[in-house]
This record gives sequence, C-alpha cells and structure tokens, in this order.
Amino acid sequence: MNENASSVRKNLLMILVPLLSVLSFTLLYLFRHVDDNRLTSWQWTFAYMDLVWFVPVLALGLALAYAISLVTYERYRPALTLFITSFAASALFWKQPEVIIDVSRYFTYAKHLKLYGAGNFLSQWGNAISPWTDLPLIPFLYGLIFKFFGESRIYIQLLNSSLFSLTVITTYLIGKTLWSDDVGYFAGAMILGIPYIFSQVPLMLVDVPTMFLLTLSVYTFITAMEKGGVWIVSTSLAIFFTVFSKYSAWVMLSVLIVIFFVYVIQNVEPHSTDNNQRITHIARRSYMSRGVSVAGMTFILSGIVFLLKSDNMLSQIAFLSEYQAPGLKRWGESFISTFLFQTHPFITFSAIISLYFAIKRRDVKFIIISWLTILVIILQIRRSRYVMVIFPMFTLMASYGLCCLKSSDLKRYIVTSIAAFSLIVAFFAYLPFLRTMSEENLHLAGTYLNTIDAPFIRVITIPSETSVANPAVSVPVLDLYTHKKIGYQYDAHNVPPLEKIQESPLRFTWEYTNPGYYQTSIPIDNVYRAVAVISNGKDELPDNVNEELNGYEQKIMFNTTTGIFRYDPVVTIFQPVEIPQ
Repeated sequence: MNENASSVRKNLLMILVPLLSVLSFTLLYLFRHVDDNRLTSWQWTFAYMDLVWFVPVLALGLALAYAISLVTYERYRPALTLFITSFAASALFWKQPEVIIDVSRYFTYAKHLKLYGAGNFLSQWGNAISPWTDLPLIPFLYGLIFKFFGESRIYIQLLNSSLFSLTVITTYLIGKTLWSDDVGYFAGAMILGIPYIFSQVPLMLVDVPTMFLLTLSVYTFITAMEKGGVWIVSTSLAIFFTVFSKYSAWVMLSVLIVIFFVYVIQNVEPHSTDNNQRITHIARRSYMSRGVSVAGMTFILSGIVFLLKSDNMLSQIAFLSEYQAPGLKRWGESFISTFLFQTHPFITFSAIISLYFAIKRRDVKFIIISWLTILVIILQIRRSRYVMVIFPMFTLMASYGLCCLKSSDLKRYIVTSIAAFSLIVAFFAYLPFLRTMSEENLHLAGTYLNTIDAPFIRVITIPSETSVANPAVSVPVLDLYTHKKIGYQYDAHNVPPLEKIQESPLRFTWEYTNPGYYQTSIPIDNVYRAVAVISNGKDELPDNVNEELNGYEQKIMFNTTTGIFRYDPVVTIFQPVEIPQ
C-alpha cells in the first residue's frame, strides 16, 4: 500500500514539474518589467516575443527533457557527459557579438603580447600597457592564444567554452567530494539552468575564466585538506591564478578560510572516548598543517608578483575603492532579477529549501557552499557579472536541497527541465535580442571587410554629444572581427571634462588611448582601399570627414540597433569610386 501511494505521489509530482515550469514562465513574463538586468532584461528580450510559437517550443522542450531524464547514461561517465553537454550548449551562442565594450581593453592587452612577446607584456604591464582596473592573467592567456593560434575570436570562444565546461565538472567534483555523486552531478547540470551565463561565455572578458578559477580553488583546497601532498601545490597555484584574474575574486576567496575552519571544527568530538579524541587531535593538526602550507605557498607566489607590480596594483585598489565600489550602488541590479529572471526560479527555490535541511541535519559542510551567497547578500553585490562567479556554489546549494527528494527519476526530470527551460529562453529570447544590439554592426562590418580586396583599412570615428562612450574603443572591437590591418589616428581633443564622466560606468573609454600600432599601419602607397566610419547612431558626417572621403563612395552601412542603449555604433564602409573605363 505504501509503495502504491509513493508511486502515485511520484507520478503526480512528475506531472507537476512541467506545469510549474510553464506557470513560472508565465509569471516571469507577466512581471518582466521588474527585471532590471542591464544586458538581458526580460522586458527587452521578450518585448517582441511571439508567445504563439514560443510557448509550444517551451512545452516541446519540457517533453524532450522528460525523455532525456529517462536515460541514466550519466551514471557511467558523469564528468564526460557534463563536459560534452555544457560545451555543446555554450557553442550555440558563439554567433553572439561582443556586447560589452570592455572587450576593447582585453583585446588590446592580448594583441600587445602577440606583437611584442610575453616578456614585454609582463614588463610593460602598468607602464606602456595601461591596465585600468584589470589584472594580467587572463589577458596574458588570451595573448598566448593569439600568438600561437592566430588572432581570431573563435579560439577565445573555444577556450571560454572549455573553461565553462570545466567549471561544470569542478562543481560536480565538489559536490561529490563533500556529499555524494548525485549532489555533485545535479549541481553541475543545473549550471545549464542559468540563462544569463550563456550571454557571457562567448565574450572575450575575464568573468568566465575567473568563475572557473575560483571554483577550481575551492575544489583543490577541499582535496588538499583531505589528502595533502601534491594537492597543496596544486591548490596554491589555483589560488595564485585566481588572485591575478580579477580583483573582485579576492573577496570571494574568503570561502577558503571557511573551508579551513569547517575541516578543523567538524573533527571536534567532545563526548568521544580518549582514543577517539587522540585521533581527532591528530586529524586537526593535520588539517591545520595543510591549510597553513597552502596559505604560505600562495602568499609567497602572490607576494613576489605583488612586490614587482606594487605601485600599479596599489593605485588600482585605491581607484577601485574610490570609483568602482560607490559605482556598483548606482549601476546595480536587483537580487530579484539575478536570482529569479536570470537564474531559473526552481534553482533559487531549491537553494532556499536547502537551508532548512542543512540546519536540520546540523551539516557544517553546508557553510562552504552557502558562504558566497551569504557574502553577496551581506555586501549587497548587485551586479550579475560580479555575482556570476558564485553560481557554481549556488547550484550546489540547490542540488543539496533537491537531493532531499527520494525519487531519482523525479530529481533527474526536475534538473533536465530546468536546463531545457533556460536553454530555450537563452537561445530563442536572449540571443536574438543580443544580435540586434548595435555592437553587431562591428561584427558585420568586420565580416564584410574580410571579403573585399583591401589589406589596409582606414578607420575614422565620429564623436557625438549623445554618446556615453568614446567611439575610439570601437576600433579594437572591429579589429577583433577582421584579419585586415587597421590604420587609425586617435584624437584626444573630444574628451569631455572629468566632472562629466567621473561617475560614468564607461569612464574608462574616455581615459583610453588606442595603441600605437594603429597609427603606424599605413599602406605603402598611402592609399586605403576601404574606409570604415564609426559613428554613434546615424549622425551626419562632419565637413572634415567628408573632405577626407573625397574620391570614395559609400558601399554599405551597418546600422542594426535596439534603440535602448545610448552607445549605438553604426559602421559605414566607403571604397574608392570606380572610374569607368
């Protein structure tokens, strides 16, 4: 009788999953005006969505998710399954343009290494290379890719998709090490249930690599605490790389202190026998020794680099506290947006439920995976790009709560439905919207320039009073999309006064200067076979530009726009007028 009742309850819950999925979508859609994400807000991505076809696609995806959930192949090769699935999912978004202008910095850093070598890159970081608030590790890695594989965006995307998939695997390993294979596997799979991530993986930024390095640091440190040996060295290197990936990761590394104390405290057994107390004391000493060893080795490695670049890093840290920290309050996004719209609601609900079960079980290890979420709430970090690095720990919380269900079939279906739901939202709503952003014009222009007979391209940028960004930063982005040599003369006379831009989230664009190699990229006959004019919106060309374009004719204009953002680059291609024979 109990078995029959259990079976009926399970079947009812299996039916409830797709119904709740459709209901959650309906509620999110109806209240999409609440989503204040600055990139993929539902009020923008679903503004022109035809629900007549979208809802059936969502229903079909949930049905397919059920069919997939019936297969248990992940039990045999869980890591491989997670890697292939996550890599293939992220590859669907490679055609997305670079929609965050920060890419101009990372491209120029990487190109510097390609042109002048790794030694020059490291010595000139903070000197000839002005790094704004960036750290060198990820640009160094991108530069090595440019140097050895070629200056092509596809290689960067291959790397970032690989790091994203390795993040999924590392999340699985953390859950498996702390609790069980199920907790780890479902946590890794639920990372595919965060649609916002798919808008970030294709981008030449540092956020996805930082997310991987932070997750790797957590896993290696847990393993080092349990096993010691070579894992102490591996952990020190992982933390070292994380330290020099992004400044905001320094705060997140506080989770390692939590891990250290959890391993020390959980072995205190005040009511155990004398023999057990002696064993516990030995274990505590071992954990403390391993933790101190990791800290010491990491301090030495990081300290050497810090001493070499202390002037630059100290000034960056001061600038971050003066500009970035107050700025985050002005540019922030709500937790409702991040944890309901940009993350599947089932994940957030399950993560909240996990708190109850962890407290009920008095599971000290739960503090490890919940710490970063607690930190984000306490510090009021309200920007999805900065919160993204904690998503692996957040899905571990969700998986912990989900695994309190007894039915493996039900758990598997919930996870696959989460992934299906989010992939459909990301692919059919986010991606089309992102491809209508004006940054797509740079992508289309670069692709077009690759097809014409013009080895050198002259680029002209038109300043505009309506633009919040310096149009000069568009030049490296165009360069990323084309294999042609670009010639550009930067004009610093149009920079607005500091009081006008000092609180702008795009302030860096006005304090930016294009690298010298653009100024020296001139054809032997001094005649450019193509000129690309980058303007903000459809501004009229000034007289001096019209004069420079004498003898050229307009061939094509790329003016895709959402009409939402104030930075709206339009690219017009001019070529010499053909003289009739």
